Amino acid sequence: MDLLNNTGMLAGYTMGIKPSGRELLVVAVKGTFTIPARGEIARLAEKQVPLIEADTFSGEPGYSAPVYEVDYAPIKHRCDVILNGSAYAPDGRPVKKISVGLRVAGMAKKFDVVGDRAWQMSKLGYAITPTAAFITKPISYDCAFGGSDNQHPDESKHSAHMLNPVGRGYHGIFTEALMDGQPLPNTEESGKSIKFPDGKYRPMAFGVVGRGWQPRYPLAGTYDQNWIDNIFPFLPDDFQEAYYQCAPLDQQIDFLVGNEIVDLVNLTPEGRTSFKIPVIEVPVVFFRKKGEREETHAVADTLVIEPDLNRFSITWRASIPLKKNMFEIPQVLVGKMSRAWWRARELGKTYYPSLAHMAKANRPEEGEA
Repeated sequence: MDLLNNTGMLAGYTMGIKPSGRELLVVAVKGTFTIPARGEIARLAEKQVPLIEADTFSGEPGYSAPVYEVDYAPIKHRCDVILNGSAYAPDGRPVKKISVGLRVAGMAKKFDVVGDRAWQMSKLGYAITPTAAFITKPISYDCAFGGSDNQHPDESKHSAHMLNPVGRGYHGIFTEALMDGQPLPNTEESGKSIKFPDGKYRPMAFGVVGRGWQPRYPLAGTYDQNWIDNIFPFLPDDFQEAYYQCAPLDQQIDFLVGNEIVDLVNLTPEGRTSFKIPVIEVPVVFFRKKGEREETHAVADTLVIEPDLNRFSITWRASIPLKKNMFEIPQVLVGKMSRAWWRARELGKTYYPSLAHMAKANRPEEGEA
């Protein structure tokens, strides 16, 4: 298939599948923008971040926090808002705790970032060491409340905090050998300080929720013997497309349309940073073999903000149901083309934007007569 991309951004395609078994051709377009200074507008970054082709993690997959999720989800019904970054102490002065906040359109989320501390065991039970001051502190599910308590020799006593099994601070068994000196999380809900190692605390971060974590993995459906015998290789009957959303529920919003205001609090050295999402239309035209074409607009369903790198990325997505296979769509156009290009296509001719382009295309290769 020929993918024509005239957006100035990066584009790619894949095949998706609906729970009904219907196959889709999915086109994803990704633009990376520089976070603008106050009063300026966001512009495309000189270096565009490639489309993510496989989930990436901060460390070993499955044992560390997801950083980016694949950009080729078949469909998203809402926009995921993700932030990978750090907390910054106001004016660069060391603090033991600060509040950080993220606001995008109607979504607002804040929590506390706390300095390093650890569980301390004694004959009287457990306590918490004094909190260390910090100037900047990374925010991630790696350092949010959670974790897996699987060090006990008896496997029947292993457990995990399934809202975030890669975090820190959670313990189901209180023994000095397993718990003393183990770190507490660096994030917690505002007004809900972590005091108990087996507490029912929400892990606080702005990142991607793991595919195998609560409350996400039940959305993937049931893969039992009935599925193996009667449904495989299709998705189970109870699969829900909400599984494709990679952000926490409180970071899912309506599709971006542009001009939404993004507010960051204590997530940059400046203390507060605000900017607007650019207004960009991404038209997509699917050309079928018999000359028919279907026109649509991709929707902006993923926003990844990375203040430490002074950038943010938006992913747009469009899809079309396939009757048989991907070969029935020989060409896809992403972006806008000139009238001259459309006229050349209607006449079955090759379009050249200038005489120089035509001369170059028709120049004999070196060594040809």
